[in-house]
Amino acid sequence: MLNLDSLNPQQRLAVERIEGPVLILAGAGTGKTRVITCRIAHMIEKGIAPGNILGVTFTNKAAREMQERVHQLVPRAGGAKRGAGNAEQSTICTFHSLCVRVLRQHIEKLGYKRNFVIYDESEQIGVVKKILSSISARGEKVDPAVVLALLSRYRNGGSQPAAFADESASAMAGHIRSRYESALRACNAVDFDDLILLTLRLLKEHPNALEACRAKYRYVMVDEYQDTNAAQFQLVHALTRNHRNLCVVGDDDQSIYGWRGAEIANLLDMEKHFPEVKVIKLEQNYRSTNTILTAANTLIKNNARRRGKQLWSAKGQGSRIALYTFADDEEEARTVVEEIEFLRQAKRVPWSHQAILFRTNQQSRPLETALRKAGVRYHLVGGQSFFDRREVRDVLAYLKVILNPNDDVSLLRIANVPARGLSDATMERLLAASQERGCSVFAAAKNPAVQATFPAKTRDCIGKFVAFVESARAQLADKARAGDSRALRMWAQNFLAEIGYFGELRRLEKNAESAENRVRSLQDLLASMDDTTASGDSGTADAMSAVDRLQSFVEELTLDSEHEDDREAVGDAVTLITMHSCKGLEFPHVYIVGLEEGLLPHSRSKVEGTLDEERRLFYVALTRAMQTLTLSHCAGRKRYGQLMPCHPSQFLTELPPELVEHADDRTITPIGKAAGRELFAAMRAGLD
Repeated sequence: MLNLDSLNPQQRLAVERIEGPVLILAGAGTGKTRVITCRIAHMIEKGIAPGNILGVTFTNKAAREMQERVHQLVPRAGGAKRGAGNAEQSTICTFHSLCVRVLRQHIEKLGYKRNFVIYDESEQIGVVKKILSSISARGEKVDPAVVLALLSRYRNGGSQPAAFADESASAMAGHIRSRYESALRACNAVDFDDLILLTLRLLKEHPNALEACRAKYRYVMVDEYQDTNAAQFQLVHALTRNHRNLCVVGDDDQSIYGWRGAEIANLLDMEKHFPEVKVIKLEQNYRSTNTILTAANTLIKNNARRRGKQLWSAKGQGSRIALYTFADDEEEARTVVEEIEFLRQAKRVPWSHQAILFRTNQQSRPLETALRKAGVRYHLVGGQSFFDRREVRDVLAYLKVILNPNDDVSLLRIANVPARGLSDATMERLLAASQERGCSVFAAAKNPAVQATFPAKTRDCIGKFVAFVESARAQLADKARAGDSRALRMWAQNFLAEIGYFGELRRLEKNAESAENRVRSLQDLLASMDDTTASGDSGTADAMSAVDRLQSFVEELTLDSEHEDDREAVGDAVTLITMHSCKGLEFPHVYIVGLEEGLLPHSRSKVEGTLDEERRLFYVALTRAMQTLTLSHCAGRKRYGQLMPCHPSQFLTELPPELVEHADDRTITPIGKAAGRELFAAMRAGLD
């Protein structure tokens, strides 16, 4: 039997209410993951088939954690494996994973191949850059990342871009939409927006697919509901509007992703769509002290449109919030690092229990400099992975095509990189021809009947590309027959140089130093080819050893790119993280820096009308702290080498003054003998 006695009354009510629509308002640190997993386990215990339960969240990490907890909670009555098997049948995944499951079965009805590839942001930006280069006027500068963000907003049916947005970027996003979608279709590719949009289209155009999904997912739970956008909202309602067994979990006070299309109204207006909804509030916080929670509660009450809730804790009052004022950002960084080291050396607080939070990525530079000087190990959350770089993905695609030209995904990626006269329209026609004939794109390109359907110039380009791929494969085969399994690096470098790829990298980068860094890092990667262990005995290379070694290298590189985001092995290190990235995390000791007008609230918020969201962002940052909270702002901050004056954030005036201790006003009070002995003992232990 599942034991619910350890839950507080509101948590238990949320777990036991399994029929009909339910809104669980889960404040920060109130144990929502525990409630969700207990609720799924409770449904299974009550006889609901696990296969009929769908749990949707926003990150793979959260989905894995929930699935593991359900496995632990589901009883194993009737056999040693029965419970675990049942838990595995429930679907707990992200929105995107759910849509991939549906599309892998049905996407051919929409004209795609079942082995479609999913483009991430770096690949999407590459597509946008390519389109912009062909249509932008000379001298016109438009940020492709901004265009992509606006394009995503348009396609997801969210609100129109805010007034702050670059008008040219906004117009460009609308103008290139059809070209962008055509470019992806030519590569048999979809982006993250497509996963949901195509699923919606499938469910709308093919009622049998919709009914199959409704029949399977009879009980639906959605985590972080305040972060859903218009398309995700439509998907949830398409699945649940008939059986109405929808449970959404969220907190409107933690809605901080409006800039990427999240609609807080989805949570606030729940009663409009489900008038019979049962609202359950989780307000007991298990993370923070009451000082921290009272400060957060007081701050967020300044937002007018919200669902009221009052977080409280049984952990006691705790120490007051420390507030520092610094001359500049370098002094701020230096002093925060000194505080971190004092806690570590005098109070034995490990680095991993401490985190520095900031509004923008640019604020990390002085902090990283100070941490390095002090010899403090740190982990900067965010930043582009090496394996996400365009050039790494391009080279991996080239190697895959040389090993297997029937790999449509890889071939479509590199067919016109560098440009060789194979436009998106050409590749889309070749893809269509391959679908008609039930063959690969490469086989279609080799087919004389297919080639004959193109104009002479395009036919010549297709023929040259086919000859190029076959020549590269022949060179590798010759190397294998010669028994030369070494110096793959030289072969790969010569190959990329001959096709002009290094030149293409340099051409696409505006900054020469940045271009050389990309080329150098790619050459470092290729150098590791010669370190790859072949499947056979390296001392007696067989006839296929070169191919084997290349295959091994490709496999290792692919696996690295799949697992590079595993941060569990970071070890003892201070966390540096933006406020947007910290949601869902907690740290015993938190430092929030740069609390100045223009940073928080951000200067754009006054033009956008998003001051409430900036306040929610500060609320999220405050509620990450478990034991101590330190805030700071600067009188001046360096921009382009000049010290510019700064003013304290207006949000600081919204905190209860009796809970804030100004560092400059601290009086030195003697500590007792016992506390003194404990402090010196900790310092001696640290030195040992």
